[in-house]
Amino acid sequence: MTATTAPSSATQGTVFTVLFAVAICHGINDTMQAVLLSVYPLLRDNYALTFAQVGLITLVFQVTASILQPIFGIFTDKYPLPYSLPVAPLCTLSGLLLLAHAHSYPAILIAASMIGIGSSIFHPDASRVARLSAGGRFGFAQSTFQVGGNVGTAIGPLLAALIVLPRGQEAISWFAVFAFTAFLLLSFVGRWYAGWLRDHARKATSKVATHSLGKGQVIGALLTLLALMFSKFVYTSSLHSFYSFYLIDHFKVTPQDAQLYLFILFGAMAVGTFMGGPIGDKIGTKAVIWMSILGALPFTLALPYTNLAWTVALTVPIGFIISSAFSAMVVYAQELVPGRVGMISGLFFGLAFGLAGLGAAVLGVVADHTSIDFVFRVCSFLPALGLLAFLLPRTR
Repeated sequence: MTATTAPSSATQGTVFTVLFAVAICHGINDTMQAVLLSVYPLLRDNYALTFAQVGLITLVFQVTASILQPIFGIFTDKYPLPYSLPVAPLCTLSGLLLLAHAHSYPAILIAASMIGIGSSIFHPDASRVARLSAGGRFGFAQSTFQVGGNVGTAIGPLLAALIVLPRGQEAISWFAVFAFTAFLLLSFVGRWYAGWLRDHARKATSKVATHSLGKGQVIGALLTLLALMFSKFVYTSSLHSFYSFYLIDHFKVTPQDAQLYLFILFGAMAVGTFMGGPIGDKIGTKAVIWMSILGALPFTLALPYTNLAWTVALTVPIGFIISSAFSAMVVYAQELVPGRVGMISGLFFGLAFGLAGLGAAVLGVVADHTSIDFVFRVCSFLPALGLLAFLLPRTR
C-alpha cells in the first residue's frame, strides 16, 4: 500500500468512533460542571450567599482548572499519559458528591476546586485526541469536540431544573451515572490513544509550521488572542453566572423557568460552536474569529434594554455568534505553535476557565455594590474588542 492509498473504512470508523467518544465525554464533563453553575440559586438560598460569594465559587472552580490545565498539557506533550483520561470524570464525580452533601461554604469551595481538577485533566488530552483523529479536518474535529461540551453545558441547567431544584441539594449525587459512563468511554479512548502512541513512537507530532511568521509576530498574535478571549469569556461569564439571577430579579421569573431560558442560551451556543470549526476550515480561522466576536455586538448592546421575550430572543444570536470563536481560536493557535497541541489546548482551555472565573468574581463584587442590571449594561460593550482580530496575521 502506498502513502497515498485511502485508509480503510475500518480505520475511518475507528477514528470517528474516537472523535465522537471524546465529544460525548466532553458533553458529560460539561454537564456535570454546569450543574454547579445551575444550582447557584439553590445554594444562595440555602446558605444566604452574596453575589460576591457566588462569584468566588466560580473563581475557585475555573482558576483551579486554568492553573492546572496548561501545566498538565505541557507535561503530557513530553510524557504522554493516555490512561489519565478516565481519571478526569472520577475527580469531577468526587466534587459533585461533596457538593451534594456539603453543609458549609468552605466545603462548597473545595467541591468546586475538585470539579476544576477534573476539567484540568480532561481537556488537554481530550482535545489532543480529537486532533489526532481529525484526518486533517482540524476545524471540524475541534468543533465536534467543542459542541459536545456546549451540549453538555446546555443540558446541565435543564437537568438541574428537573432533578436537583425540586428535590434539593442531595439530588446532585444522581449525576454519578454520568461520571461512570464517561469513565467507560474514556477507558476505550485511552486504549486507542495508547495504541496510536505505539504506532507512532518514532514519529513526533508535526512541528512544521504552516506560516512564515517570526517569533515576535507569533507572540503578538497570541497576545491578541488573549485580548479576544478576555472579551469573549468575561461576557459569557456574565451569562453563565448571573443570567438566571438577572431573569429572576429583573423579570421575576421562577428559578425553574430561569433554567429553561438558560437552556435556550446554551443550546444556541452549542449550535454556534459546531458551525465555527467547519466554516473556519473553508474560509479561514481568522475570519471566523473576528466575525464571531464583533458580530455579536449589536445584540449585546440591545440586551439590557428589552423585555423578557426580547431578552430571551436576543440570547439566541448572541450565543450562536459569540460561541463560534473558540474552536477557531484553538486551531489558529495550534497552527501558530505546531507540535505543542497539549500546551496550546491546556493554555487556551485554562485561560478560558481563568478569565471566566476572574470575570465572575469581579462582576459579583460589582453586582453587590450596584446591581445585576448595571453589570449587564457594562458587559454589553465587551464584544467591541473583536476589532482587535484585524491584527491577527495569516497562518496559512
